[in-house]
Amino acid sequence: MSQPLPPPDPSAPPVPPTAAPVLPSQAGPPAPEPPAPAAGAPGTPAPGPHAPAPHVPEPRAPEAPNPETPNPGTHGPGLLAGGTHDPGTHVPGIHDPGIHDPGIHVPARDGDEPSFAVAADRSQWRYRPRRAFWRSRIVRAVALVTLLTLCALVILALVREQTGTEGFLVGLGLAVLPVPLLMAAFRWLDRVEPGPWKNLLFAFAWGAFAAALVAILANSFAVRWIATATADPGAADDLGATVIAPVVEESAKAAAILLLFLFRRRDFRSLVDGVVIAGFTATGFAFTENILYLGNAFGEDQDLGDGGIGAVTAGTFFVRVVMSPFAHPLFTVLTGIGFGLAALAPRGRVRRPRKVLLPLAGLLLAMGVHALWNGSATFGGALAFYAVYGVFMVPAFGLLTWLAVWSRQKELRTIAGVLPAYAAAGWLSPEEPLALSSMRARRTARKAASARYGRAGARTVGEYESFATTLAFLRERARRGTVPVPDFAAREQELLHHLWERRATASPALSYAARATGRVWVPPQYLDYGGYNPYKG
Repeated sequence: MSQPLPPPDPSAPPVPPTAAPVLPSQAGPPAPEPPAPAAGAPGTPAPGPHAPAPHVPEPRAPEAPNPETPNPGTHGPGLLAGGTHDPGTHVPGIHDPGIHDPGIHVPARDGDEPSFAVAADRSQWRYRPRRAFWRSRIVRAVALVTLLTLCALVILALVREQTGTEGFLVGLGLAVLPVPLLMAAFRWLDRVEPGPWKNLLFAFAWGAFAAALVAILANSFAVRWIATATADPGAADDLGATVIAPVVEESAKAAAILLLFLFRRRDFRSLVDGVVIAGFTATGFAFTENILYLGNAFGEDQDLGDGGIGAVTAGTFFVRVVMSPFAHPLFTVLTGIGFGLAALAPRGRVRRPRKVLLPLAGLLLAMGVHALWNGSATFGGALAFYAVYGVFMVPAFGLLTWLAVWSRQKELRTIAGVLPAYAAAGWLSPEEPLALSSMRARRTARKAASARYGRAGARTVGEYESFATTLAFLRERARRGTVPVPDFAAREQELLHHLWERRATASPALSYAARATGRVWVPPQYLDYGGYNPYKG
């Protein structure tokens, strides 16, 4: 048995502790100690428990150990302020013996504008910013379609309840007749720079379902409230038709124009866009309203004992469908003109008041004309109705038609004035601006491409015409100050790229169309010029 150790001598000096021995198999190259920052150097944080992480240098091979420098993994001051290295702390970008892949490091930034060459294409990105649920385009589209569908079911159920099933079907069949004609007329106005069909279909659906539902509920409530308050149902009906209905109906229809103006601003660029969107909205509203009126008229004929379509139904159809199918479009187009003028307002201090005052002025004018139209039939009888129709409504309709056609021609003149700059720069041929500023020449170019390349060629020329038109209007808006310069440059380059991709097919077709339609003067074959005629051998 071993002898016990003697007790320590209190007068003996303390023995310093020694480090634990390291086995040769566990030994690794000692990590170099980073140079200590100079005291008081600018940008050097004071040591402490909350000091920020140090700058990560580029990865490099470890240097040879210095015997005079203590190992930071044992005693000397290491990466942590305070001395001892924490083996659980990992600083990325610095070679760590625990990381066996030398490629795991922090990439260096290559200049002020990194290229991100290794990153995947945008369509294959794995990490995307998370958006709020209601900001998703799919969620918004589904919510909008659901809302319009519910409005359609409710308004059609209300109309069927008032007219009966048979009256509803008769009214539906008669009310749909003017719809294709009106839609085609407004689409014709938008042929120079046609807007997306989804915007026009939304406007029609809003007018037919949402605006009609708001109108029928608000008008009924207001008339009942006025009748209860005044104890005069007849006066309440007259006041509702003359005052309440114009305000409620025009406001409900203007909501569709406002929504497209705010959320589809890139597609709402000119006066023609305001006219077309307003026309589609009013056409949808008139469609649902005509179902109600024609269905009620058919019910009156049935009550009078007339089989089939009687005199009341025929008279209502003549007044609402034959004489005045443009009544509601005429009212709402005034609101659309206000929004169109607001879209044309240049940037600056005066733009914000114009964006509010011009649409509001158009809405008030639409309400006034609507009230005049309803009041002539309510208070003046048939004579006053036909007088207002002939003296005011027909001239107003003609004036607005002229304004819409003039705006369309102005768009073509804008194309003819802007695109020659791109022809001088070499992007277009000299004949293309002349062909693109004529609807007849455009149609001829598509036919020529179709005859040579088939439907694909005609589609390519149509796309070329659309991009060139957008380019002309973009430059014109930039000249007026409605497009920021950086955004203009990016859009211009994108449009020029699209034109260049289709130039091989579209440019010859447009050059041919410019000559074939007389946009470019071609010397006749029977004239001699200085004794020389190129058409003769």
